[in-house]
Amino acid sequence: MKKNVIIIGAAGRDFHNFNTYFRGNELYNVVAFTAAQIPDIDGRKYPAVLAGDLYPEGIPIYDEADLPKLIEELNVDDCVFAYSDVPYERVMGVSAIVNAAGANFILLGPDDTMVESTKPVIAVGAVRTGCGKSQTSRKVIEYLMEKGLKVVAIRHPMPYGDLARQAVQRFATIDDLAKHKCTIEEMEEYEPHVVRGNVIYAGVDYEAILRAAEEDPDGCDVILWDGGNNDFPFYKPDLNMTVVDPHRPGHELKYYPGEVTLRMADVAIINKMDTAAPEDIQTVRENIAKVAPDAIVVDAASPIKVDNPEVIKGKRVLVVEDGPTLTHGEMKLGAGTVAAMKYGAAELIDPRPYTVGKLSETFEIYPNIGTLLPAMGYSEQQLRDLEATINNTNCDSVVIGTPIDLQRIINISKPSTRVYYDLQEIGYPTLEGILNDFVKEHKLK
Repeated sequence: MKKNVIIIGAAGRDFHNFNTYFRGNELYNVVAFTAAQIPDIDGRKYPAVLAGDLYPEGIPIYDEADLPKLIEELNVDDCVFAYSDVPYERVMGVSAIVNAAGANFILLGPDDTMVESTKPVIAVGAVRTGCGKSQTSRKVIEYLMEKGLKVVAIRHPMPYGDLARQAVQRFATIDDLAKHKCTIEEMEEYEPHVVRGNVIYAGVDYEAILRAAEEDPDGCDVILWDGGNNDFPFYKPDLNMTVVDPHRPGHELKYYPGEVTLRMADVAIINKMDTAAPEDIQTVRENIAKVAPDAIVVDAASPIKVDNPEVIKGKRVLVVEDGPTLTHGEMKLGAGTVAAMKYGAAELIDPRPYTVGKLSETFEIYPNIGTLLPAMGYSEQQLRDLEATINNTNCDSVVIGTPIDLQRIINISKPSTRVYYDLQEIGYPTLEGILNDFVKEHKLK
């Protein structure tokens, strides 16, 4: 008899696990997905065109809060947990809910979910959201492009719209972001790539995405997996890099699947060393040695610069940070906060008295965000609420710590300045040296 399955997810790893393990598998009947973390992604369907011949009606997506009822009503045998950046306590809390309802709790691993490429693959992951994967990916790509290699990046999924239309997406220009109706969260990941002149793919069906990337019309010598949250790669890597954050020491051993990602690392990058306490750096270093003793450890920083320091100096500023980093990433500061302190802000203004709509809801869900404003933009409504909140706030100026030009997509009526940051290695070994060895090993020219 077929086993009835629910995949517990957040519009990313859940769909990938289905595509690689369950789609076309006659032993299972996936009766539902559940959704968490991302606003307004339940109530949809995983479409039949992606689900395959066994699911002519598609697969419904429900709120994770309905899980016990769904297990009973749908006669579920197995529940597969498939999202990331979650504390172990939370993972096992969901396991308790599943087991108490009578079902099995399952975590699928790399061997059943990784797709192999015909090209060499470099994977960049992290132990938490907001560690610095993006600037690490950019640095890797820059080194490889300097060697004349064609690098195609593939980003961990963020499919929050029409799933069928988003099956395979290619981004080569800024205009492509508008064409694919990207959210702020998507633009934050894609824009830094395209403005540097390299192509990035994303979407839903990651085997189809990989095959398209391998045959990209602009050429492809190397695939760069640009990971999301703290997930392990969707593709089998030839070189696996994991970024670790000393601002959250110990988290590398407390969050799923970040510890998996660290244990798999060929290279562990300790980022943000310029702004972290020495004892926290040492904690991270010792934990790397404990679980990934063979990993090459690269020391690094992400120095901050802004386009107009005078907007900050002596001013009462509102700091806008990357949304996921503050929400499920649980960071208490980001690039905008560091810039505000570095360039002499007189005060950080609390946005909470001025929030409207969906942003007010965000602070209710994540009350520990504090005096920073997360750049939430999963929907048009959230964008309007973000714009209104910024312009409502009683401040002198705005510090934009997001990876994209926020002023390009919303109207900010106050003086503002944008923060920039890139990865900078400290001492040896360096990423360049590691990549030189990679290029020689794979005979790339």
